[in-house]
Amino acid sequence: MELQSLKLFLDISQTQSFIRTAEKNHLSASALSRHIQRMEQEIGQPLFLRDNRQVILTEAGQQFLPFAQQTWASWQQIQRKLSAQQADLEGELKLFCSVTASYSHLPHILSKFRQRYPKIDIQLSTGDPAKALHNVQSLTADLSLTGKPENLPPNIAFHYIDDITLSMIAPRIACPASQLLQQQPIDWQNVPFILPVDGPARKRIDHWFKLQKIKHPKIYAMVEGHEAIVPMVALGCGVALLPDVVVQHSPVKNQISYLNLPLSAHAFELGICVQQRRLQEPIIQAFWALLADLN
Repeated sequence: MELQSLKLFLDISQTQSFIRTAEKNHLSASALSRHIQRMEQEIGQPLFLRDNRQVILTEAGQQFLPFAQQTWASWQQIQRKLSAQQADLEGELKLFCSVTASYSHLPHILSKFRQRYPKIDIQLSTGDPAKALHNVQSLTADLSLTGKPENLPPNIAFHYIDDITLSMIAPRIACPASQLLQQQPIDWQNVPFILPVDGPARKRIDHWFKLQKIKHPKIYAMVEGHEAIVPMVALGCGVALLPDVVVQHSPVKNQISYLNLPLSAHAFELGICVQQRRLQEPIIQAFWALLADLN
């Protein structure tokens, strides 16, 4: 059971609100619910009773509460002890993430880490998120912010941060793609798609093609990363199924439209990954401890 989940359980028991707890911990409501559902699956019983007015602990939740309080207090105690020992940590930490993640999810984490460990030099590089796991495995990066792969290698540790939803976007200008989308039903087989080369988002798109029974999609282009795809859609090159966070932070978001799909694409988990064996290294251990503290 993750310490992060214990803290969220304690916060909900105190605020009696999933919404306030999600806001406090910088999580979406769905991400918070997933944490609690995992805990309930491990315990085998529901921990909360929810209605439109309040959230209260079940009998199982009340029995679990003292354990959660004691465990979290013990963690805070050892964390303070380790922080005192590591206050003067020096060295370099190499981080890799996508361009979007560098301003959507990473700033909150790095600002806290820099406050706690000002002598550590953070080397940040950005690029195609599909390369994040490889960069960690090849030691090009110490840590990567990435979508969780369907099959996480056993030598990789993954710390969950958020759920990333996806939406289909289309151009607003008149073009062959927008004309095809006006047909009923839509002939998806002939609609041009702009796809990322690889990564968790591409896996969701390929799965969506199977659900729609599109055996041979019409591919306009395959692009490394996600950010460049939004302008291509805005220019009328085709449609794309992309993470919502990428579209929301794009400078051309007002030049695209969202499509309502009969079958939606599944969200994927975003988090930090690192080689398991490196969690004992002081700087990486300090970063990992900070993640648990933030969530």
